[in-house]
Amino acid sequence: MREFGYQRAHDVSGALALLDADPQARFLGGGTNLVDLMKAGVEWPGRLVDVRELPLDRIESTEDGGLRIGATVTNSDLAAHPEVRRRYPALTQAVLAGASGQLRNMATVGGNLLQRTRCGYFADVTKPCNKRVPGSGCPAIEGEHHNHAVLGASEHCVATHPSDMGVALTAFDAVVSYETADGAGESALTDFYLPVGDTPHRETALPPGALITAVTLPPTPTAARSRYRKVRERASYAFAIGSIAAALDVRDGVVHDVRLAFGAVASRPWRARTAERVLTGAPADTESFAAAADAELAAARPLPHNVYKVTLMRNLVVAVLSELTEEVTR
Repeated sequence: MREFGYQRAHDVSGALALLDADPQARFLGGGTNLVDLMKAGVEWPGRLVDVRELPLDRIESTEDGGLRIGATVTNSDLAAHPEVRRRYPALTQAVLAGASGQLRNMATVGGNLLQRTRCGYFADVTKPCNKRVPGSGCPAIEGEHHNHAVLGASEHCVATHPSDMGVALTAFDAVVSYETADGAGESALTDFYLPVGDTPHRETALPPGALITAVTLPPTPTAARSRYRKVRERASYAFAIGSIAAALDVRDGVVHDVRLAFGAVASRPWRARTAERVLTGAPADTESFAAAADAELAAARPLPHNVYKVTLMRNLVVAVLSELTEEVTR
């Protein structure tokens, strides 16, 4: 590992000033992704600005009935919070499905959203990677890609985003708040992650030097009856090969409201808006669920070794929505 400086920030303005003074600096939360990338030689910050002591570690109800989650709240505290468990159960399930207990105790909400892909070519500095070295190529397209993207990819990158938490937050229209030296800003999570296009190294719309301060969940009554389902290659700690966050409101046998987001199928958590449109107003039955999944997955462009993901995601949509329908109609 290369030498680097370390400073601890005690307020937001101080953290921003430290980063502004050193273009090679990076903010450090739990470090569960950044430090690994530093060890591998993928990230080379000249200085780490520790933000764990900033006053951003609270979860509070908003005036309109939503929740505001501070950026330094740990994954463990987020999953255990009673209002998260009551109002957004799929978010609790998503967090608990990610990583191990030890990692969840360290990892922060802001850092989770900024974690980078687990593509093996990205993490191996001896290999080309357009996300790591723009213009060098994407060997995954012709190489190992069984867990890579089937939606929203490009000829320049087929990596997936690894966050479980981000999938649930995307389904519930979360908004990311941040601070810069020029003032505050915010971005809907669905706009926060940039399309791959020909610039896969540009992953988010976060301005340079910005610090995530909070994630806000709007009031979403449908979210109270929600579920997160993750499929992985082993039952213990592992990244998803496909996942879904779903919330459903059924009235008189008809879908009144539905929220769907997919994980491990694209470079960002994938909001399944086409499927939502197909389902709204449709009968709450397996035929409608399958038709909605097919409509969303019609845009899939799988590679030879990840075709299975299309069938996997179709089955997940049908299974999870069927289970939620049974709960609603009991």
